[in-house]
Amino acid sequence: MTTAIEQTLETYGIENWGAGYFSINRKGHLVVHPSESDTKSAADVKEIIEDLARRGIYTPVLLRFPQLVTAQIRKLQRAFRNSIREFEYQGTHMCVYPMKVNQHRAVVEEYLREGSRYDFGLEAGSKAELYAALGMEQSADSLLVLNGFKDEEFIELAFVGARAGKRVVIVIEKMSELDHILRLIERYEGGTMPIIGLRVKLYSKGSGRWEKSGGEAAKFGLTTTEMLEVIHRLQEENRIDMLRLLHFHIGSQLTDIKRIKNAMKEAARVYAKIYQMKVPIELLDVGGGMAVDYDGSKTAFDSSANYNAQEFANDVIYTIKQVCDDENVPHPTVIQESGRYISAYHSMLVTNVQEEIETVVEDSHRPIVIGGDDPQVVIELGDLRETISAKNYREYYHDALEHRDELFTLFNLGLISLEDRAKGEVLFWDVCESADKHAQQSEYVSEEFDDLRRLSRAKYLTNFSVFRSAPDHWALDQLFPIIPIHKLNKKPTAYATLCDITCDSDGVV
Repeated sequence: MTTAIEQTLETYGIENWGAGYFSINRKGHLVVHPSESDTKSAADVKEIIEDLARRGIYTPVLLRFPQLVTAQIRKLQRAFRNSIREFEYQGTHMCVYPMKVNQHRAVVEEYLREGSRYDFGLEAGSKAELYAALGMEQSADSLLVLNGFKDEEFIELAFVGARAGKRVVIVIEKMSELDHILRLIERYEGGTMPIIGLRVKLYSKGSGRWEKSGGEAAKFGLTTTEMLEVIHRLQEENRIDMLRLLHFHIGSQLTDIKRIKNAMKEAARVYAKIYQMKVPIELLDVGGGMAVDYDGSKTAFDSSANYNAQEFANDVIYTIKQVCDDENVPHPTVIQESGRYISAYHSMLVTNVQEEIETVVEDSHRPIVIGGDDPQVVIELGDLRETISAKNYREYYHDALEHRDELFTLFNLGLISLEDRAKGEVLFWDVCESADKHAQQSEYVSEEFDDLRRLSRAKYLTNFSVFRSAPDHWALDQLFPIIPIHKLNKKPTAYATLCDITCDSDGVV
């Protein structure tokens, strides 16, 4: 027999999207595990919130579990270590954490604390991020990769970082950046120089919501012609020895592993051809985009992914090895920029429901007395309410929709009173509620009742702002798992809409 907790796990899909980090304890509380393999240790989220309240800290609060950052780093490193061993890959794997994903000091420090064991470094895409990155302590062999458009001040700061002992990589995104670099090389002659990288625009595109950020029309990167021009200019200036990295990025939240393999194959071929031009290139930065399965469906849907960490690592390593062996060039060190994958699980927003907003269905729960003087449309709606059944609910629902339109038409023409309109509305929603109950018990539920269910579901006024705490949901329709932190040993009985406390109608989930 299925227990209430097992039903809840299935209803909320925790085992599908939780990656082994979340579960429900015997009290029916949501708990967080420090790793997917450690199910004995757990933090009770309800008890954490109660403890904070005793100290005068009330919801909404953002809870961070840095152990999950560590767990994701280990999972990623383990996947690539297994792939390198299985396919006898001669290169290594490194990661750089994109600062733009989450710049909170505690998050970056936790990443570096664990990541430094594997020479994982940082990625910065702006001067502000670069200033922050230069102040962080990295391992000696880790990289500080600089992406994005860069002016001379940005690039000079990179030279300063290189002199300070950082392994800085300036990734050229447009031709003007090369001019700045060559001028600064002369100015800083004699000191430690940064590494130069090239970002190439691949023909291959990613998948999912950010598909358009890759391909030939991408905002960032060099065309093949521009890339060759950079190589020739560096050769003319006797600076080709500084060119060590090739970078590409085909988008964030890559949902389809097939698209990833196509991009890896193309990028590895470009890398091999550059190496054959007597360029001492040795690093292949495959960018970010490793997806998080927010909805747990394990599909190519925008908020999911049809692969896991091990499959991703296998396809990256095997594809690059296959191309390099075919071209007879050494296997490069693979650099990865998977910030979302590393940090997404580690934080959660916990807030409280302040009150329930009365819905149109709840408003209809009032006694209605129908008299002979009532308009015909009201009388007919009353008949529908009294005689609806499992056999006729679909037909009566359609009739009710027709009568509602007639009700509003008569009111707009001044033929019925405000009281008549109110009475008709109550009867209409009574019919709809009965029809929905019969539909849910039916073996085949029609899609036409979905809109009805959305109108009749509960609305909870919740103490937070969508625009501050979940802007991706509002702006991009990003899905996030939402779950109560207690009473999870009871079967859920209703769908709901969460309304924030702002005065904007878009503030709903």
